[in-house]
Amino acid sequence: MKEISAGGVVYRNRNGSLEIQMIEDRFGKMTLAKGKMEPGETVEQTALREILEETGIAGRIEAPLCVVGYQYDAGERGTVEKEVHYYLVEAEEGQLQAQVEEISGVAWYSPQDAWQLQLSSGYDNNREVLAKALARLGIESVGSAFGL
Repeated sequence: MKEISAGGVVYRNRNGSLEIQMIEDRFGKMTLAKGKMEPGETVEQTALREILEETGIAGRIEAPLCVVGYQYDAGERGTVEKEVHYYLVEAEEGQLQAQVEEISGVAWYSPQDAWQLQLSSGYDNNREVLAKALARLGIESVGSAFGL
């Protein structure tokens, strides 16, 4: 069985400072907004809808970042092949508000703090996604400045 999801690294420029949105999921891990594609949606539409639903922020896709693939056991449904399309998304409007049915919290962080949260309590498969987003945002020294 194959499942397609989409999401993004959401950023904003607030008073001249770049901020990155990070989510704390219900397992206590730091992650990025993402969710399953619904019938009739494109992956881009899925990414923007999921970001809005999970965080209260409407955004605009700037660029694709990467596609992450993994498997998980879905019990009676068997092994699921998961494919997650990630985008770099600029926040445009809305109030930050966690969708409590899905996640524990959401907040804005400096790029350095977001990277440290990823390293200390994020999912390994999000490391490349966040590194690519930071590089696209002009943080060229991701490897040395962020410990890659």
